[in-house]
Amino acid sequence: MMSRINAIRGMNDILPDSTARWQQVESVLRGLMQRHGYQEIRLPVVEPTPLFKRAIGEVTDIVEKEMYTFEDRSGESLTLRPEGTAGCVRACLEHGLTHNQSPKLWYAGPMFRYERPQKGRYRQFHQFGVETFGQSGADMDAELILLSARLWRELGLSDVVTLEINSLGELEARAAYRAALVAYLEQFRTQLDDDSQRRLHSNPLRILDSKDPATRAILANAPVLTDYLDEGSRQHFQRLCGLLDACGISYRVNPSLVRGLDYYNKTVFEWVTTALGSQGTVCAGGRYDGLVSQLGGQATPAVGFAIGLERLVLLLEAVAPQTPAAEADVFVMALGDATVPAMMQLAESLRDACGGARIVYNCGGGSIKSQFRKADKSGARLALMMGDEELAAGVCTLKWLREARDQQRVALTDVVATVSAVLNDNEE
Repeated sequence: MMSRINAIRGMNDILPDSTARWQQVESVLRGLMQRHGYQEIRLPVVEPTPLFKRAIGEVTDIVEKEMYTFEDRSGESLTLRPEGTAGCVRACLEHGLTHNQSPKLWYAGPMFRYERPQKGRYRQFHQFGVETFGQSGADMDAELILLSARLWRELGLSDVVTLEINSLGELEARAAYRAALVAYLEQFRTQLDDDSQRRLHSNPLRILDSKDPATRAILANAPVLTDYLDEGSRQHFQRLCGLLDACGISYRVNPSLVRGLDYYNKTVFEWVTTALGSQGTVCAGGRYDGLVSQLGGQATPAVGFAIGLERLVLLLEAVAPQTPAAEADVFVMALGDATVPAMMQLAESLRDACGGARIVYNCGGGSIKSQFRKADKSGARLALMMGDEELAAGVCTLKWLREARDQQRVALTDVVATVSAVLNDNEE
């Protein structure tokens, strides 16, 4: 017997008993985007490796340790996308989408990072992302935060997520802060955790994200980024806070919030929760005004966010576990080979007449008992069945599966109208 092949570690199947929740989330997201006037863009899963090195930064954890990179047959270095923003900017430049335009775009799909798999963090994971271009005002930042806040309301999650915001300032201000932070931390170098020691000169702002207790204690007296903000960034952040206040959005200013990618400037934000343990961030984003020019375009302001769909689904399940959805509205059974043609034709006629109703025909036959077991498991409201006697009489038996009502025989010519009326009454 040949050995079984399993999925790659950290790349998980999403099984049918989970897809209903995923479809719910995806439907809400699509509806939000449509109502806000955002357009979908679909991007390649594989991009040239230099795209991510230039965009994300060569000394970030993603580029140094987490990317799935390989050479194709022509010797070109390619990478499975670890995030969506760089590819979206590349597409906008390649197709002229930002030329005299201010596109508002969204995308969804799998991303890949070589990390230690754990609940809510996988090597193949799915993100929903929004990217907007050409708008430099704080009102654009506010719109994205308001949009994400509306998502939580529609999903019933407003009470379990908290908004954290910060400003990173412009590059010059951040460089001055970086120098001050490094000078401070150098005094405690040997007391920092290993990751922080490694990052001290390559990416010191990421030390602010450290979860190590000893490092957190040292950071308590470290210089604060907001003290180094340039005046333009300070005004931008004050304007954003004022807009959020005016719209009734609660938030916490978190001076340690820096995000893990090099391209951010000015506004950064995260929606966090305590309902998922250590994997507390469910949505994150910010402004990246320098990325378009960094990738070869003209200077273009930009701001966006991304949501990890696995974590969002986990959060929904933690807050409101979902009852398995019914698979069918009507279950159609042929009781004997001779009745198969008539019942398959009836199932097709019902699908034509009943719009979005779920009509399931039981392929493969079986005993009456086994077919009723399947019908009950499907969650259907009605079962339609025909044996040889009904076929000869030109009738079909309608049985109620969820209601205490007598079954009835209906003429084949009247079944479609009868079932349509039942389903329409149920919708009303």
